[in-house]
Amino acid sequence: MTAPEPAPTSIDTSRPHPARVYDWWLGGKDNYPVDEELARRILAVDGTVLRGARANRRFMQRAVRAVAESGIRQFLDIGTGIPTEPNLHQVAQGVAADSKVVYADNDPIVLRHAEALLRGTDEGATAYVHADVRDVDTLLTRAAETLDFKEPVSLSLVALTHYLDADPDGDDVYGLLRRYVEALAPGSHLILTQVTPDLSPEAMEQAAANFRRSGTPFHPRALPDFYRFFEGLELLGPGVMPVSGWRPEPVDVAIQAEGIVPVYGGVARKV
Repeated sequence: MTAPEPAPTSIDTSRPHPARVYDWWLGGKDNYPVDEELARRILAVDGTVLRGARANRRFMQRAVRAVAESGIRQFLDIGTGIPTEPNLHQVAQGVAADSKVVYADNDPIVLRHAEALLRGTDEGATAYVHADVRDVDTLLTRAAETLDFKEPVSLSLVALTHYLDADPDGDDVYGLLRRYVEALAPGSHLILTQVTPDLSPEAMEQAAANFRRSGTPFHPRALPDFYRFFEGLELLGPGVMPVSGWRPEPVDVAIQAEGIVPVYGGVARKV
């Protein structure tokens, strides 16, 4: 796998960025016309994206809460994206005020918002690492300034893996996940979501084509390929499923009634 390029420190507004497109779908303000243009083009061919963005965000909140309630007090969130409240640290520290949270992203806009991300509880710790997911050693070394990897950690990659290819000579997404999981102590958890073509294949192919034409790699994955991320780990109930169906609350049931959400989610424990 080739080494990732250094993360830029200036914001490139000449091409869309996935985090900013996602921000537009969530109704955020931290995006540019190029991001809105792509977001609207995808929305025009895939009417599930707004529902999927909301459902994905709510899955993160429920999964983090579940992991925190199980006793985990350390969290590493890779591919953080632009802050949208409630943030992961607010959920985790809402369960246990002494939770330690590290966010990691390579988007300069997230770097610009890092100060807002750092506002956690006095009892806990909240930090930000500006690094690329593909630069495993650098990211983990910097995260270790806040987290103790000898103790269990909850690792989350929410709506990130579909931007990474599986080619061993490219991003090697499965190899990347193995390296991160290997660095975790037993009792750690993995929280993942991934866009899938299984539920609306034609619309998803058109959405993927729009991403790729914009210069953004996009790799929806079928259920067996999503399961591969959890090999060697113990899945928490109810297992892998569309995100709106994972331990749903009343609002999630309402989202389910609106229609399909082509995003799989799962939480697993390292034994």
